[in-house]
Amino acid sequence: MAGLYWKVNEYLKANGKSDSQIRTLFEKDTIMLQNDSDGRGDYLHTWGVDGLAQPTQEQLDAVDSQATTDFNNNRTDKTRKRAYGSWREQLDEIYHDIDAWKARLLSIKSSNPKE
Repeated sequence: MAGLYWKVNEYLKANGKSDSQIRTLFEKDTIMLQNDSDGRGDYLHTWGVDGLAQPTQEQLDAVDSQATTDFNNNRTDKTRKRAYGSWREQLDEIYHDIDAWKARLLSIKSSNPKE
């Protein structure tokens, strides 16, 4: 089950917003999520998206599966990036043995598959 951020993100994508537009909406506080200290968890505090109504719980639940996939793939991307090392290290590795570099990257990808 995806968190609220990922569900809202998927809801926005399903309604035609690009990744850069979504990032801007969160950065400019057009959309603000908040966590309630009484145990209810995360909720939408602010929704100011022009031309798009605030999602209902049913709409958020409807995108949960894709939001969970996006969350898991994002986590996999971060894991892979750490394992790859810096681009400088990779260039040195390519220079010395490109086949070993290819094999290492394939091993990282197979150890960290995307959904």
